[in-house]
Amino acid sequence: MAASREQRLEHLAREHSPAVANYLRRRLYPLSPADLDDLVEEVLVVCWRRIDAVPADAELPWMIGVARNVLNNARRSQNRRSAFVATLSPVEADASAEDYVVADTSIREALVAMSESDREILLLHFWDGLDASQLATVLSVTTNAAAVRLSRAQSRFKENFTKAENE
Repeated sequence: MAASREQRLEHLAREHSPAVANYLRRRLYPLSPADLDDLVEEVLVVCWRRIDAVPADAELPWMIGVARNVLNNARRSQNRRSAFVATLSPVEADASAEDYVVADTSIREALVAMSESDREILLLHFWDGLDASQLATVLSVTTNAAAVRLSRAQSRFKENFTKAENE
């Protein structure tokens, strides 16, 4: 029984796939020509699932009816995708190269204006990712002292950065 079902599907595919593909090709817009093979494949999947429902005396019309439904479903999916894409907000534009240069210059100026110990603690924290307890180990101080030094260095950096930006 299974072999006859497979043979019937092979017969349908061999005999009617070209006509189904031509039907779909003529009505493909707004879908891409690259979608044609997927649509024909989907028609054959439906034929396989409903092989017993394919009328022996009207195989091609039945398959074209399936192709029509498959095409309509694909168009609806495309429309939903397009509508969804239209609702997406565009990604914000990156800052210009000039903005990066100005920011880099301001940061550099703010760091240069700081003491060596303030600059070191900030770089250890922000660049190397050390927290207060790790900073305490590096600086050979208590965790509380490291946290206070970091907080004060951050405050001085913000002041220096604001001055550098405004100049």
